Amino acid sequence: MPKFLLIETSTQACSAAICEDERIIASRDIQEYKAHARLLAPFSKEVLEEAGLSISECSAVAVSEGPGSYTGLRVGVSTAKGLCFGADIPLIGVSTLDILARMGMEQPELDSESLIIPMIDARRMEVYCAVYDNIGKRLSPIEAKVLDEDSFSEEFSKYHKLFFIGDGAVKFKSLLSEDKLSKAQFTECYPSAGYMAVPALNAYNKKEFKDVAYFEPFYLKEFVAGISKKSLI
Repeated sequence: MPKFLLIETSTQACSAAICEDERIIASRDIQEYKAHARLLAPFSKEVLEEAGLSISECSAVAVSEGPGSYTGLRVGVSTAKGLCFGADIPLIGVSTLDILARMGMEQPELDSESLIIPMIDARRMEVYCAVYDNIGKRLSPIEAKVLDEDSFSEEFSKYHKLFFIGDGAVKFKSLLSEDKLSKAQFTECYPSAGYMAVPALNAYNKKEFKDVAYFEPFYLKEFVAGISKKSLI
């Protein structure tokens, strides 16, 4: 059975895991601001040791490709590319929203008349999001969306339950009417490497590999650096 090193760094959380087929056999997770550069390499080493593997014994490395934090994605993708290059194994990219959708599939009330809508916080009232059905199939393009009271009105009218999940989900709650709130459920969380196994295995079986030399994260929006307060003095 194929074994993968899974890496997730697209938000303020940082995680790494080893899976054998779809089964997670070792994992590390932390939610700590700007911890990716400091902890990703130790986490990767620890899960490999716990699983009794070297990186060259893995079938591939799968990394969260975005959208998400510019800095976090750079750390994750750079680390994954370096490991793949050194071990001469394939690189797999997994959408961050696909990971959150897998997490949303664990909701006990989810059924065929429900939708999963992952949301990654993009500051202010903007989120990176897409719409998924109850079995994790993406139904809409990934987009950067500024939320307002009319967002997802069509989905609310057609489905009896909408599950919003991710670190951008809860801020949508304050915009909704009582009628829409009765059809919505909100889960504030961060994507985790432990939920990458199924999409990574699907990509591996289809031989959907990334070019290790040229692969770049899917930022969705251009990175805009903030202006340091010191530069204004």
